[in-house]
Amino acid sequence: MEMGAERIRQIVLSLRNFSRLDESEMKAVDIHDGLESTLLILQNRLKSRPEYPEIQIIKQYGHIPPVECYPGQLNQVFMNIMVNAIDALEDVFIKHNKEKQFEPGLIKIHTKVIQNNRVAIAIVDNGPGVAEEVKRKLFDPFFTTKSVGKGTGLGLSISYQIIVEKHAGSLKCQSELGKGTQFLIEIPLQQKQLQEYSREVTVIGNR
Repeated sequence: MEMGAERIRQIVLSLRNFSRLDESEMKAVDIHDGLESTLLILQNRLKSRPEYPEIQIIKQYGHIPPVECYPGQLNQVFMNIMVNAIDALEDVFIKHNKEKQFEPGLIKIHTKVIQNNRVAIAIVDNGPGVAEEVKRKLFDPFFTTKSVGKGTGLGLSISYQIIVEKHAGSLKCQSELGKGTQFLIEIPLQQKQLQEYSREVTVIGNR
């Protein structure tokens, strides 16, 4: 009962952190908390099931300052991208099962500060990759390669608007057929966060 209660507590906290319903304005937050909450919510799709093997998560979190953002909206972007990665890996699993082949599914998450004024979040999978003609349409509203009833074609379009229009950042897809896919999010740091980051880097460098 104690383990079950603790599990419920973690899920409730993660859902609250993910949705951020009480934070409609921009706020400086630790984006790693948002990534962790997203992974916990998706845990059921990541773990091993009768029809799918476990999807491994590799996290390489860098030292980054709090990011001024709309936390709930940013978490929704993480969710949309990770769900797409899981869907792509599950399609590969189905094909491998038919061909009696298997390669473990991987999703890697990297975070770091680049050019000292932007935070970069890369979400990478080892799925089937995306053809060039498909990649050009990924962020178009209602465009989807998923089967009827599985995708709306709005997830990546909304994610693009959130990052580019709401956060003055960028969202790019890098992919080749057979070589997996990387979504790269870049969000500019505000002056206050830049100053805090510079002080922290200086302290770490002096240790």
